[in-house]
Amino acid sequence: MPMASTTIKLARLLNGPEIFHSIQGEGVSMGVPSIFVRASLCNLHCVWCDTDYTWNWENTPWKHEKDSEPGYQKFSKEHYLIEMKTDEVAKMIAAIPCHNVILTGGEPLLQDEAWQAIIHHLTEKDPGYRFEVETNGTLIPSAGLDQFINQYNVSPKLENSGNKASLRINSKALTFFSDSPKAWFKFVVSAAEDLNEIEALILEHSLPRDRILLMPEGRDQQTLNHRRIWLANICRDRNFRYSDRLHIQLWGSKRGV
Repeated sequence: MPMASTTIKLARLLNGPEIFHSIQGEGVSMGVPSIFVRASLCNLHCVWCDTDYTWNWENTPWKHEKDSEPGYQKFSKEHYLIEMKTDEVAKMIAAIPCHNVILTGGEPLLQDEAWQAIIHHLTEKDPGYRFEVETNGTLIPSAGLDQFINQYNVSPKLENSGNKASLRINSKALTFFSDSPKAWFKFVVSAAEDLNEIEALILEHSLPRDRILLMPEGRDQQTLNHRRIWLANICRDRNFRYSDRLHIQLWGSKRGV
């Protein structure tokens, strides 16, 4: 195994890292009991991001849809980011009676070597683990990490995210994931004009249509109720898979569930 980072930066939840046992609420693994490990830091800054506490730090210029809401403010990096040793993170994961581990964020592939170390600690004692990565599709995982990953949940960002195309679209990375049988693509849809953009990305980057899911954008039940039937009908008519946001239905927009 190559030399790997001995520490990792994770999102802080209360007094510890955001590591929690739940069920997968989105994508092709929806409903699967899973351990979520949330990395801090991201290379994109989506205006509707529901984990903005991983990147929207104080004194940064990034915009967010919540900016106009009373009480919303940028996050203290010192308070919302925790740096831990990788072996300690592995011990916390191993203490949970579940073998499907989801590396999420933020953008987890920013810390490729640290994940390799965590996975090495886990699989050395128990080879039965299964690993998923939730990524925005702009970074290519190393060969060292890729060998351990069972599934990539790739969510390329559209214009509705507020990111410039030069930041959110990396052709080489999309080619890597398009060529990988382990990758599924999930697009967040908020309006009809998003569909033309998705079709153009599929054509330009040869994305496998049978591994594409469309999911309504929404952080609350009211917004999802407004969009889900409309989008489900489109998925049926255009032969896409539909993904809901099961965790929002069950628990609302809460952290750690």
